Amino acid sequence: MSGAMRQAFVEAVEEVMASDPRVAVVLAEISRDAFRPSPRVVNVGIREQAMVGVGSGLALSGMRPVVHTYAPFLVERPFEQIKLDFGHQDVGGVFVGIGGSYDDPAWGRTHQAPGDVALFDTLPGWRIVVPGHGGEVGPVVREALAGDDRVYLRLSLRENSRAYPVNAGFTEIRRGSGGVVVAVGPMLDPVLAATEGVDVTVLYATSVRPFDGAGLRAAVAAARADVLVVEPYLAGTSAHVVAEALADVPHRSRALGVRRESELRAYGTAEDHDSAHDLDVVGISAAVRQLFGHPV
Repeated sequence: MSGAMRQAFVEAVEEVMASDPRVAVVLAEISRDAFRPSPRVVNVGIREQAMVGVGSGLALSGMRPVVHTYAPFLVERPFEQIKLDFGHQDVGGVFVGIGGSYDDPAWGRTHQAPGDVALFDTLPGWRIVVPGHGGEVGPVVREALAGDDRVYLRLSLRENSRAYPVNAGFTEIRRGSGGVVVAVGPMLDPVLAATEGVDVTVLYATSVRPFDGAGLRAAVAAARADVLVVEPYLAGTSAHVVAEALADVPHRSRALGVRRESELRAYGTAEDHDSAHDLDVVGISAAVRQLFGHPV
């Protein structure tokens, strides 16, 4: 798998490694040819649990590990090691996943992980960033490597048409009074197309955990308290944080994402999957019409 986001990630890591001896990369075959040979680039083979354990050991010794592979092999397969070796040990690291929910569906369900963010959301202390453009990746990587916290960086082959500054909170892209649409990462372009001419505020989210509850409250205060969250992963992943942010505000909310109630068993294309999950412009437009009552 290639892509602007992954290339930007590799370039940023190698740039930081040249000046920061703390940074080390742990791989499980994936991207082994993307990084230049170095004693601080360790490939453990197809042993994802060991990959996480090695990363934790590096962190315990004072290093800043970058743990990287396809999302299902990074998050789902070694989840117990993430929970114990990083979370319970309370050490930091930067986990970087590629593949997204179904970026490259020709590989089948083994290479799909729509539940990755929801899984990380069960663990305390993780910061989750979902860039929407390759130009947003470098600053995120450099900032993450300079810290000592736990970060999950979710990269994708899907990109918006332009990059935006990556903020800890939401970026207001369009202002309206009829409701609020939150577009996460690469969902921004489809959301903008689906809401063209509709009187709603569009917020762009790259940093999804911690969730910008204050930013959502401010947007709702200036618009109708109807909220549509469009995420490129499991539908409803952020429903609980939206509810918490607006606990004392009468509101309606809806979540669009990868459907929970059905298992797609045909490979197809990423665009086919978008259509099946209502994550294309047509599906998002229908959700906007239903929630906000606007003709689209």
